[in-house]
Amino acid sequence: MASTKEIKRRIKSVKSTKKITKAMELVAASKMKRAVSSTLASRLYAEYSWEILTSIAKNIEKITHPLFIERETKNILLFIISSNRGLCGAYNTQIIKKVLSFLRNDNKDLNIDIVTIGKKGDIMMRRIGKNIIASFFEIPANISISDIVPISEFAINEYNLEHYDKVFVAYTDYISAISQKPNIRQIIPVSKISLKDLMDTLGPLSSKVDEENKILKGQEKVDYLFEGDQNQLIGSLAEKITRMQIYQMLLESNASEQSSRMIAMKNASDAAGEMIDDLTLVFNKARQSNITKEISEISAGMASAS
Repeated sequence: MASTKEIKRRIKSVKSTKKITKAMELVAASKMKRAVSSTLASRLYAEYSWEILTSIAKNIEKITHPLFIERETKNILLFIISSNRGLCGAYNTQIIKKVLSFLRNDNKDLNIDIVTIGKKGDIMMRRIGKNIIASFFEIPANISISDIVPISEFAINEYNLEHYDKVFVAYTDYISAISQKPNIRQIIPVSKISLKDLMDTLGPLSSKVDEENKILKGQEKVDYLFEGDQNQLIGSLAEKITRMQIYQMLLESNASEQSSRMIAMKNASDAAGEMIDDLTLVFNKARQSNITKEISEISAGMASAS
């Protein structure tokens, strides 16, 4: 059994660790609250954008903009959204597993280039020898549309130049504080099926949207009157919705990261508390053993003296 001095040193060390993990838990909880608020607020905009696009896309045969044109798939560009830092539970592990499955099983015969958003995904892709053509590490915690313009323009330009036939994004959907789901979605060419799958995955947004969706489903096709070049206008709309999708995916991933980090730090704090209790019990037993030993030695000494 370790000495009481060693046990006291370990208890002090674990208490220091618990203070750190508790502080990190509180910081992550604060960041998670802001991230979740932004994520849920933007989902409403995503739903309305989807309704407009699907109404227009019913005349898809008349649209010749490159972002709507399906090509034979030979080259794929995959964006991977991960975190810059660790200590966030299984957040990075889940998305990396999803990406590896995508690379090895679903598209193993195609040429796939990688764009990383976050250092953890970048490290993993370089470790397995994948071709990374660009990296984005300086994404702020409070993401705005302007922050993702370089990313969206890069994706759109690469597709328009026909360097790639499809563009995918690997990200993590925020379901709840204890549940996050890794996903890989096609963003270019614009697919109304892909957009619908995205909204179905996120679930109902509000009673107001649900009611309006029921009304829209019961209506005939909405006819839009276009002023100017119809193809150019629809192309501009597609670019904005593509940018919005990437923005939403970054928000979802950020909320998932902060939630995962909060839960991980809470579990670490709880484990530290349990360890302190166990060490305190061991310390008390060791101290009691020392006291009993000292009493026995005193009693033996008194007996021999008499």
